[in-house]
Amino acid sequence: MKSLKNTPLSVLDLSPILVDGTPADAFHRSLDLAQRVEKRGYNRYWLAEHHSMPGIASAATAVVIGYVAGGTSTIRVGSGGIMLPNHAPLVVAEQFGTLESLYPGRIDLGLGRAPGSDQATARALRREISDDGSEFPRQLNELRAFLQPADTHARVQAIPGAGLNIPIWLLGSSSYSAQLAGYLGLPFAFAGQFSPDYMLTALELYRQTFRPSQALDKPYAMVGVNIFAADTDEEAQHLATSQQQMHLDLVRGTPGKLPPPIENMDDVWLPHERASVESMLRASIIGNAATVQQKLQAFLDATHADEIIINTMIFDHAARVRSYEIVADVWQA
Repeated sequence: MKSLKNTPLSVLDLSPILVDGTPADAFHRSLDLAQRVEKRGYNRYWLAEHHSMPGIASAATAVVIGYVAGGTSTIRVGSGGIMLPNHAPLVVAEQFGTLESLYPGRIDLGLGRAPGSDQATARALRREISDDGSEFPRQLNELRAFLQPADTHARVQAIPGAGLNIPIWLLGSSSYSAQLAGYLGLPFAFAGQFSPDYMLTALELYRQTFRPSQALDKPYAMVGVNIFAADTDEEAQHLATSQQQMHLDLVRGTPGKLPPPIENMDDVWLPHERASVESMLRASIIGNAATVQQKLQAFLDATHADEIIINTMIFDHAARVRSYEIVADVWQA
């Protein structure tokens, strides 16, 4: 059995925009949270790329990474992830080469193959729409080539970027990226925070298909999970209703900002909507310190994760910080 104390914990942040709030507010809260979790020993602070989402401020992910890295000193900062189909690989290599040059040894490049948006937004990002993701391996190879030591004879080079040691991760919520990460010998991060049904299958495929590489000699899997921790189970359940409402808006096709918690979700969702939201969020860990400790250890026992990355979408910033502090206390006990 893996020890929770010996398993690194990290943070996944979407820089949530609150009802009646602004993106500027969201960025300031993200930096404050990063500074606080850095002091508590968290390993990484990752930001996610989403577009045309009223409640998510981290669309220009590389820019926000620079802001957070500039306000911290030791915690690794990276993308969870950059949606590679939205970008020219050269641009990603240059952006993360710039970040690594400014904050050496602290930058991670997590990559996903989804657009992080709907098709209309994807077209606005000037990318070709592909349902099968067949271009992703080609784009990934191109990006990795740009980050190799500079070829003086190459007509196109990533400057900065070439020759820098920027860890590349593949992110996924199904089996595709799991197998690709294994085949290429790259670290893999699974989005258990919203895709729990495929979690164990994807992790098994990753470990089965893993081939040692220059990047890794053995598999390394980080698994995402939602955690809502508070002083009581009841308070934690109350805080979790903000994310439940946000996912309900997604189910209804009307994405919105992060709302304040409510007393009873049954007042706002229909039975089929409840089933859909609870299916997406069923791996969430909600409760007081003792509950979180027991459920987090069970999550670790089930996934055998090498690292756990925690998403906590709580409306009140102080309560959000407190949730991460409770997890840190449980982890370090």
